[in-house]
Amino acid sequence: MSGQSRLQWLRWWWPVFVWALLVTSFSTDPFSAEHTSRIAIPFLHWLFPSAQRETLELVHHLIRKCGHLTEYFILSLLLVRGVRGGRMGWRKEWTIAAVALAAGWAAIDELHQAFVPSRGASMIDVLIDTCGATAGQIVFAILARRKVNPNRVDSALDSRERGV
Repeated sequence: MSGQSRLQWLRWWWPVFVWALLVTSFSTDPFSAEHTSRIAIPFLHWLFPSAQRETLELVHHLIRKCGHLTEYFILSLLLVRGVRGGRMGWRKEWTIAAVALAAGWAAIDELHQAFVPSRGASMIDVLIDTCGATAGQIVFAILARRKVNPNRVDSALDSRERGV
């Protein structure tokens, strides 16, 4: 690989590596449910003073699971950017690669959590992460296809409204 092509490759992939490291940092002890609840539960209690403790704990749990979805939604968008490497449009292969890589990273990340004392590995979390990655690819496909096809139905409706 020439120096120029290495720079091009790095241009498309460095955000993936940075985000993957950030995701992995969220799998450490300070971001365990036990630790985040010390901040989240009092804040939620402040927002909803009449809510019962069980309700606040459920909301905290749901926020954490939404975090999984969001992390992997973003990761899959960065992955497809890397796989695309500057090419335009949408390809099924790019989407499959992005979801597969995100799911693989989710599995590795959960395995990592098995060795963190305050954490645990969860196949459910891998599934949630993969759903987030898939949602990211659905959004990417919709946006990429709209950009490629400017003569979509919206444009036809606009021309009818203008009397064309």
